[in-house]
Amino acid sequence: MIIHAVILVALPLGLAGSVSADDPDLHSSPVHEATRYLIHACDATGQFRYRVNTDTSVHLTPKYNILRHAGTIYSLCLYEDRYPTALTRATIARAVGFLQRNAIGGVGSHTNRLAVWSRPEVNRGDGPLQAKLGGTGLGLVALTSARRVGAAEIELDDLRKLAEFICYMQKKDGRFISKYIPSEGGRTDFWASLYYPGEAALGMIMLYEIDPNPKWLDSAMRALLYLAKDRAGEANLPPDHWTLLATHRLLRLPRSWKMKRQYQLLEVHTSELCQSIVAARASNTRTIGFTGDGRTCPTATRLEGLIAALPLLTDTVLRARTQHAIEQGIEFLLKTQLRGGIGAGGWPRAARILPKTHSGYTRSFNRRSTEVRIDYVQHAMSALLMYEAMQLDH
Repeated sequence: MIIHAVILVALPLGLAGSVSADDPDLHSSPVHEATRYLIHACDATGQFRYRVNTDTSVHLTPKYNILRHAGTIYSLCLYEDRYPTALTRATIARAVGFLQRNAIGGVGSHTNRLAVWSRPEVNRGDGPLQAKLGGTGLGLVALTSARRVGAAEIELDDLRKLAEFICYMQKKDGRFISKYIPSEGGRTDFWASLYYPGEAALGMIMLYEIDPNPKWLDSAMRALLYLAKDRAGEANLPPDHWTLLATHRLLRLPRSWKMKRQYQLLEVHTSELCQSIVAARASNTRTIGFTGDGRTCPTATRLEGLIAALPLLTDTVLRARTQHAIEQGIEFLLKTQLRGGIGAGGWPRAARILPKTHSGYTRSFNRRSTEVRIDYVQHAMSALLMYEAMQLDH
């Protein structure tokens, strides 16, 4: 396929640990440029420059999001695992330090629990102090990743305490409560997040890989099975890439024959999620992305999920369609990465402004189309790194 030639030129491949990102021959690679953007965006305290707008006439309200901070650490660790450098490790260490100092804290009088807190003074929002399930899930993902690549000293006991909070937020049937808000009495079940369960499950699986306590794996399994059963029979499933990432990670672990039925349910759910994502994508994905409005981040996250799921697909037709969708999505990301200016190496929110005749047009959309945010960059970078690994596996 043509896209193979495109990305193999743009993304020089090398086995993890065998290539240095400081190699001058690699400076034009999209993943190196993306990493350079994130490294430069991380200040001396470990906080990222959350967003910029390449149109300097657009006013930006100061904001931060600790969940996206943790997700960015995760993607930098993916990069460090493949292209290890002292500069990347130092950036990860600073970012981990910021997370530990400004977000991780105890939960009431429970000394065996820690959570990642969304603090108004850090996020610069008007919401109350709260611990979001997804924040603790991604915090666990980030910290286990940083520990694995040796970028930061992280106590295993702290990771266990984060996992205990996730267990506390889970019901017997596997469903999660999304938020813990002290001013509202603790666990609040008035709102459910699409992505938090998958983020929490992924964190628990990654902890289980370094601390094989069956409690962590059981929590992740129950969470993923709840989603599979709850969504069974639905025609259009949400693009839940975190669940696909978590399912991939769980199903690559040694399997118990006693759990055969449960594994089958997860495999079916994986296929159904991929079917929905592929079926809903815009026909000209390579030019306007999966969602048809040119937004880059939804394409990147869908790619992460599809690439993770691809080895689990047994239906040859769905596998071929998924592979084709991946190739087109990767081409879209390569075309939309910024090559110069203050956003160089990053991705804008959208590839283009929309005409008023477009169904997705709003003045706000067009004003924000030139915005570069850390999660846009980290998801695209993660997708490209996963695609690299997929090419190596072939």
